[in-house]
Amino acid sequence: MTAEGKRACVIGAGFGGLALAIRLQSAGVATTLIEARDQPGGCAYHWRRDDFTFDAGPTMITDPASLRELWELTAHDIADDVELMPVSPFCRFSWPDGAVFDYSNDPRALRAEVARLDPADLAGYEEFMAYAAEVGREGYTAKPFLDLRSMIEAAPALIKHQAWRALYATIARFVGNEKLREALSFHALLIGGNPFTTSAIQAQAGKLEQDAGVWWARGGTNRLVAGMVRQFERLGGTLRLGDPVVQVHTLGTRATEVETQSGWRERFNAVASNADVIHTYRDLLRASSRGPQMARKLAKKRFSPSAFVVHFGIEGSWPGIPHHTVLFGPRYEGLLTDIYDHGVLPRDLMIYLHHPSVTDPSMAPEGKSAFSAMVPVAHLGKLAIDWEQVGPMLERRVLDEVARRLIPDLDDRLVTSFHYTPRDFALDLNAHLGSAFSLEPTLSQSAWFRVHNRDTVIANFYLVGAGTHPGAGIPGVVASAMATAGLMLEDLCR
Repeated sequence: MTAEGKRACVIGAGFGGLALAIRLQSAGVATTLIEARDQPGGCAYHWRRDDFTFDAGPTMITDPASLRELWELTAHDIADDVELMPVSPFCRFSWPDGAVFDYSNDPRALRAEVARLDPADLAGYEEFMAYAAEVGREGYTAKPFLDLRSMIEAAPALIKHQAWRALYATIARFVGNEKLREALSFHALLIGGNPFTTSAIQAQAGKLEQDAGVWWARGGTNRLVAGMVRQFERLGGTLRLGDPVVQVHTLGTRATEVETQSGWRERFNAVASNADVIHTYRDLLRASSRGPQMARKLAKKRFSPSAFVVHFGIEGSWPGIPHHTVLFGPRYEGLLTDIYDHGVLPRDLMIYLHHPSVTDPSMAPEGKSAFSAMVPVAHLGKLAIDWEQVGPMLERRVLDEVARRLIPDLDDRLVTSFHYTPRDFALDLNAHLGSAFSLEPTLSQSAWFRVHNRDTVIANFYLVGAGTHPGAGIPGVVASAMATAGLMLEDLCR
């Protein structure tokens, strides 16, 4: 479909906003993409410190085909702008007793890893992967759920796959080893979900990794962002940086104009927001009756936890530490209950350690290594502490644990370090409660129950990104862009 002569605005240049802007521009819609910060990327921001490159996130590319498609829409090749590098193993899971599990898509190696944890779970693991593949084949994630009928149509598949079951409980039906259960359910945390409450439909993520692999963009995730910007601009799109949108003006049930902090103001046929969903309705649409009403409704929902991230660079190369490592602590369910439900800062830690320079030496100066350690923490609505005071102490705890488990002389090797807190998510990204992943991906907040890709009152206002269907993570927000673009083009072509 094409919509020559029509104009659209996309607010927020995160992965969802970039993917949507590329799709609209490739269809002939004159698209303006507006980003509040000084560089595009949204959550995928990056810093240069002491010649180290530190990506804010995400750290994995698990569905490269969905990204390649953004170039193929106009007969271009992603390889002209981005070099994707395979990562193997995908992740190493490590426990306090010294046990490890290297997760990859090498069938023989993976079977050996499962057998090393518990040979009795080999058959169950294969059955679980078959279940995950069947869930993935339903392919509902890029389909917008705009009314109850669409949810009813999806109900038979959801019932068939027992989507009301939690991911962890579903995995437990297939495998008995606790460590294997933890390894297979951990990926839910990377989209803000608690494996003990998020729907079993999230099992499809594991199958996606097995089929498509895990990839890294040379130079960092920020280079994928830069490549998407190049594709958007070569198609004629306009990018405005460092100029936050302050209001989306409406007339009746139509969005009419977008106004920024600098005073810039333009009219558009359609407007889409990749900003935080509460910020979108409460602040950007504050002058309409719809905005405050929807913000109050959304504020009653469950939001995902936040994250505390320590970025650090050290002397030396560490080929024995893979690109991704999960350092489990002594608890799993109890730790997650403390974070998701009790809102406390636990004494024990679960650390997701990112070591990009082992795959891509350009991330650090020669002879040095770049790391980032992410710890899930409760959002500001549950954990109301002074992060300016607690941040340095928690950074010390995280570095001490990495030293104890992996790098004994880390302090002597440390070149640079800094941390990022839930307060920073709230201030830099307008993230409601400092949530790192927007709405928690429970079944009652998924599909039709999640924020719709097109507003139900303001007819030409749309949403894209982590807060909308299907959810957070690169595959999720890129899929949301496909769904939202389809709706926008259908409406603009009328």
